Amino acid sequence: MKRVKLIASLILVAGAISMISAQQTEIQYYRSNNKDGLNVFEPSKTETTTFEGMKVRVGGSFTQQFQGLKHGNTADPMDITYNGKTVNGNELYNLGSGFNLATANLNLDFQLDDGIRVALENYMSSRHHSEFWVKGGYIQIDKLPMFNNPEWFTKYVRVKIGHFQPNYGDQGLRRSDNGNAILNPFVGNYILDAFTTEIGGEVYLFPTNDLMLMVGASNGLIGGSVDASTPSRKPSIYFKAAYDKQISEDFRFRLSGSVYTNGGAGRNTLYAGDRTGSRFYFAMEPVYTLDRATGVYVKTTADNRATSGRISPDFTYEVMAVQVSPFVKYKGLEVFATYETAKGTRAASETDKRKFGQWAVEGVYRFFPNEQAFIGARYNDASGRLAGFSEDVSINRMEVSAGWFPTRNLLLKAAYVNQNYVDFPSSDYRAEGYFKGVMIEAVVGL
Repeated sequence: MKRVKLIASLILVAGAISMISAQQTEIQYYRSNNKDGLNVFEPSKTETTTFEGMKVRVGGSFTQQFQGLKHGNTADPMDITYNGKTVNGNELYNLGSGFNLATANLNLDFQLDDGIRVALENYMSSRHHSEFWVKGGYIQIDKLPMFNNPEWFTKYVRVKIGHFQPNYGDQGLRRSDNGNAILNPFVGNYILDAFTTEIGGEVYLFPTNDLMLMVGASNGLIGGSVDASTPSRKPSIYFKAAYDKQISEDFRFRLSGSVYTNGGAGRNTLYAGDRTGSRFYFAMEPVYTLDRATGVYVKTTADNRATSGRISPDFTYEVMAVQVSPFVKYKGLEVFATYETAKGTRAASETDKRKFGQWAVEGVYRFFPNEQAFIGARYNDASGRLAGFSEDVSINRMEVSAGWFPTRNLLLKAAYVNQNYVDFPSSDYRAEGYFKGVMIEAVVGL
């Protein structure tokens, strides 16, 4: 009886979402947050929606996971003091199965004028912040109605200004962003997760239908700052080029390359800017964590250890990163790959630039009418030297997934993940560490 009620509830929810989606306002030069946005990277410069006056689009995303992971390590015991008692600082969290905190996004898009829209992006719930908070907002200009829409700008130019995710790399446009997980065929993001939000601007050129060129500049920080104590703080400059061609009805090819550079920021977060947290709650996390503010050990929580399964090279002062990504789609088969290399420093006093990089390849096969279902596999390997380490370390992950779109706004996916930590010293809690198991994720995207 309970199973019948659950199925009936899901049908009612799917029907309600389909009705809401059918009534959604259409925005110009916009990438959808439902199945229509699959394999769309930058919003198209082709005009598909006619301007009919100022409009407001209310959208959002909701994601819930069930986690069934286990983990282990062989690290040497390390004595630390917690609440006046001596405990093992390398002991791992007592990990069990259960539901993670539901995550949700709220997106408000405003069509201000012909070819001009404003986006306000919000997180209503996340692993790192359970409360409502603003991710960022920006204005995107694809036409100049105040100058009678000159043809050269409408056809070839786009300008984006505000506080947003820099357009560095293609993997950042396929990743899960808190509640917005419908465009990611897998549950996890990359081990080396290039994602942040910064204040700046981007200028795009579309010289042909198949080619995009972009140059951007930002303040290099995750937020604003007028602190005069860091006068050497420098902006970030980044570039991207992408060739994307539908060669035939069945065959599409895309190749993109990106460069991101900052010669000295107060605290750059290119690889540590996701404040929402990862999907793998407490995976390969110790029982206790050092509170940087107080200098004492506290119990690990989902908040204070929010990036489980990822690695940050701590390039917080100086960083130069390059990412190249090919994408091929032939009928229902998709292959997406990434090669990324970065070097940088954690502080101005660090004269030896460390290197860290990764590569990943994934294959997804979509089938059934309208590609409603898919199966996929991804292998990701990240390696390099961390701050304070004398030798390189590496982490690798295999993730196998399957998914089904009951409607274009609903996605159910399941994945098996196996992640391993290699060459970490025995004094580190990640020594010969691993986590593996099953993840189930349900996603709503509007």
